[in-house]
Amino acid sequence: MKLDKKKEIVKDLHEKFSKSEIVIVTDYKGLDVMAMNDLRRKLREAEAEYQVAKNTLIIRASEDTDAAKLRDKFKGPSAIALTCKDPVALAKALTEFSKENNKLEIRGAVMSGKELDLSDIKSLSSLPSREVLLAQVLSTMNGVPTAFVRVLSGVPRNFLNVLNALKEQKEAA
Repeated sequence: MKLDKKKEIVKDLHEKFSKSEIVIVTDYKGLDVMAMNDLRRKLREAEAEYQVAKNTLIIRASEDTDAAKLRDKFKGPSAIALTCKDPVALAKALTEFSKENNKLEIRGAVMSGKELDLSDIKSLSSLPSREVLLAQVLSTMNGVPTAFVRVLSGVPRNFLNVLNALKEQKEAA
């Protein structure tokens, strides 16, 4: 590979590392072309990207980014999965694929400057999707004012009930 091409790859990867929400390092050894294409298709659906490059280029591109914490994971055949959108969707897609195809090994990840191991990635993949979480937050936010209005309207209603009871008691007497 020519030096210009290597510099272009490093520059491109560095930009992607800088913008990404999560970077996951995998070992793809043993995956055939069909499996790799299937993995890339699933990751595209999750709005993620999967790239294979030389470890030296990946290490050089990761300098001055959060991905630099993964340097020790770049040994042997390495590929990176990254996304700028939803880290949960990427983690779900990778863990589901690794369950179906045991030749894909997830080595580690970094998200928001924090290094994640395999168990962290699996727990991340068990979270609901971004849309579901936003819907839950919205319903909670909507529930608070509704309950507040119900409480406020309950005070005059209860007061009227007491007055009605007093009126009926006086009429009976």
